[in-house]
Amino acid sequence: MDVLQLDVSGRPQAWINVREAATLYASDAVAWTLGPAVMALRGGIQRSSGRQSRIEVHAIVAVRGAVPSRAWRSTPALSNPKLFLRDRQICAYCGGHFGLDDLTREHIVPTSRGGADSWMNCITACKACNGRKGNRMPEEARMSLLYLPYVPSLHEDMILRGRRILSDQMEFLLASVPRNSRLHG
Repeated sequence: MDVLQLDVSGRPQAWINVREAATLYASDAVAWTLGPAVMALRGGIQRSSGRQSRIEVHAIVAVRGAVPSRAWRSTPALSNPKLFLRDRQICAYCGGHFGLDDLTREHIVPTSRGGADSWMNCITACKACNGRKGNRMPEEARMSLLYLPYVPSLHEDMILRGRRILSDQMEFLLASVPRNSRLHG
């Protein structure tokens, strides 16, 4: 299980493991949490009281302190797994739904013709359509896009990272995702 780490204002920062979350609790860095505790960790016995230490970890924790600059990136890093999830594993040309092994990152404007390797120039395509389009523009290949590319928001990016997301975490993230996002569907 991963824990969704937020800054104190509620902006997602990272996915952290339970051990990292426990360190935040132990160092009194947790400002607030959302939802019920999802795991209880037990530690050693305290000499003075004879009681065992216990930390209850929540699925969503907000931390005190400065926000790392990477959390404020306006454009999330592009990767094939996140691209394929953004596009719901549907080929932008034929509309077929494919397994991950049958998909490719397709550059609308080919990189050899000056196209950028960016969210706005990349879509998901099956291998057959990608091969058919080749080094041409979609109109040159007489292929039209069934959907348009877009840059995911920070909240969408946290969903696209492919984690096993708990319902509380998904509800929190989706609340800030635009209603027209493909992730709602």
